[in-house]
Amino acid sequence: MKIGEIDPKLALDACTGEKDTVFLDVCSQPFLVTGVLAPTPQEPFFRRMPQALARSVSPGVEQLNRHTAGGQVRFRTDSPYVSLHAVQSAVCLMSHMTVCGIGGFDLYAREDGGEDCYAGTFRPPFALENGFDAIVRLPGRRMRTFTLNMPLYGGVNSLYLGLDREATLEPAPAPCRAPLAFYGSSITQGGCASRPGNSYPAMLSRALGCAQINLGFSGNGKGEPEMARYIASLRMSAFVMDYDNNSPTPQTLRATHEPFFRIIRQAQPRLPVIFVSRPPMLGSDENPERADIIRQTYQNALDAGDRHVFLVNGSTFFSAFEGDSATVDGCHPNDYGFALMAQRLLPVLERALNEPV
Repeated sequence: MKIGEIDPKLALDACTGEKDTVFLDVCSQPFLVTGVLAPTPQEPFFRRMPQALARSVSPGVEQLNRHTAGGQVRFRTDSPYVSLHAVQSAVCLMSHMTVCGIGGFDLYAREDGGEDCYAGTFRPPFALENGFDAIVRLPGRRMRTFTLNMPLYGGVNSLYLGLDREATLEPAPAPCRAPLAFYGSSITQGGCASRPGNSYPAMLSRALGCAQINLGFSGNGKGEPEMARYIASLRMSAFVMDYDNNSPTPQTLRATHEPFFRIIRQAQPRLPVIFVSRPPMLGSDENPERADIIRQTYQNALDAGDRHVFLVNGSTFFSAFEGDSATVDGCHPNDYGFALMAQRLLPVLERALNEPV
């Protein structure tokens, strides 16, 4: 339908340089929001899981739950531009991560019969506090399917997208499979990608044509049973278990890793589960005991007859020259590091998703 025919009460005035723009709340039809829960009167902000449940896990998870890593908005339009008006909070500015990655949005466009291609970034101001307006202009007027990625280290209270008044707006085609789910650390959350679409979960979900559920909690992915029970309740096509970095010691990892997996496996016996150990960290003595603990969880599952488990050794993510160039601080990947991670994980996920159930 034409934008001008949509309920005018949903429209919002914002300043992005185009006179004939109509702004619409992304929580309205025909937009599809995935990876985050929509605001409610009780919880007036996007969040990755119910806030009361996040609070029950830990104070850190409660706070980080408002960061919208993994949140996406899908739609189809022939508008020659897409404008954005975001009302934001809980922005976490850092010296080693771009403001675009922390609080910006980026846009991917797919031509009919083509693949998702980067279309532009809605770049926030350097002193981002309460939100911003921005615009991405597109080459020509033709129908495209769009995916908007939400910020990695900032909260979003409300979000409006603006299109040309004469443009057509339609629902995006449904993803070809259930979302990929990820649980882990700051690396899983997306630190320190230059923009949201360059985190490794975003790269993998884009390559596999599905949404993502990003439950990476910076410094707070510690394998709590409450989190395992929540993940076990989700509809997902595969699960990447990647919290080694946040377990303080090998002893705490041993105490939580296999019990966490067993909670999920009991609820979803045929779900593909990919175990990931952490990549090498600069200035840290690598203890093979951590990788051995994760390998043991994997081996115990195999010995029990489980054929839906897979293992990726994080020490293979970066090596030689790549190791010098893949992080911003010896720990958190830059875009190149995330691309290396996605490149290593993609064939494993493809094999997992194609295994007979």
